[in-house]
Amino acid sequence: MSETTFMGVERDKIDWKPTIDYTKCDFCMECVKFCPHKVFEVRETEEIKLIVRNPNNCVVFCRACSKICGPDALSFPDKNATTQRIKEIRKEEANG
Repeated sequence: MSETTFMGVERDKIDWKPTIDYTKCDFCMECVKFCPHKVFEVRETEEIKLIVRNPNNCVVFCRACSKICGPDALSFPDKNATTQRIKEIRKEEANG
């Protein structure tokens, strides 16, 4: 991902990334194949493990990977709460 800010806020200050529910995940890897931003990584050790390797690569407010997840194992933060937090950060930074 090339963007370092979103709505004037540094991307690393915005908590927007998928959370994997391992009790639901069947490790089909559709999310890995789908996401062009390399948010996910597959680690193959004793067992296959899917992780969110690059959370700041996740496009803020994008939830497309969760829509292609058959077992519904991916979730995201609340959009309204995230929007509110972005506004708060912008206000804090403006007031310096």
